[in-house]
Amino acid sequence: MNADSPPPPKRPVPLRIVIADDHEVVRAGYAGLLATQPDFAVVGTAADGAAAVRLCRELRPDLVLMDVRMPVMDGIEATGRLAGTDTRVLILTTFDLDEHVYDALGAGAAGFLLKDVTAEHLFDAVRVVAAGEGLLAPTVTRRLIAEFARIRPTRTGRPAPRLDSLTPRETEVLGLVAEGLSNPEIAARLHVGEETVKTHVSRVLAKLSLRDRTQAVVAAYESGLVVPGVGEG
Repeated sequence: MNADSPPPPKRPVPLRIVIADDHEVVRAGYAGLLATQPDFAVVGTAADGAAAVRLCRELRPDLVLMDVRMPVMDGIEATGRLAGTDTRVLILTTFDLDEHVYDALGAGAAGFLLKDVTAEHLFDAVRVVAAGEGLLAPTVTRRLIAEFARIRPTRTGRPAPRLDSLTPRETEVLGLVAEGLSNPEIAARLHVGEETVKTHVSRVLAKLSLRDRTQAVVAAYESGLVVPGVGEG
């Protein structure tokens, strides 16, 4: 190589992923799909929730694809065990309004996918969640979170989050996040820059002690800022 030649570009560090599902064919299928992407690395698989928790604590992956129904420990409890770690949980489910997914979101999952998802949607979802965003875009996700927020307080007795600490603009941004709008869409709606929106979202999460946009959406519904079912498809 010529001394004056620029150094070769650095390869991005791949996202480290664990797959947890009690069906071997499903685990192998997801692993094979994810392996086709240069920015993904499947570092382990687990056949039940307990094994998934042990594996995630040992390997500290960026993300785990977590099935809901598994033996020994289900995906809901496993998600709760991983709360507070750096591993983000993307729930896999067969049913778009599976009651158990409400509990998984409450346990700290960053989002969910249906198992019949297309490969491209799977890749996009993994990247979105690993980047720190909640998976909110699909209409079915907004429906599910709305229903989750409607039934959850009656089952847990948990007090609704207070929004008193938010400025009027931050409250407005939270409402738009709850509608499933992306940062660029919110920026266009409010006629402000995208960086300004990012700042508002970050402040909302910090003030309400929320981990990500998925939790922000749930908080918006539980607080009464957004009424479940209104405006949903």
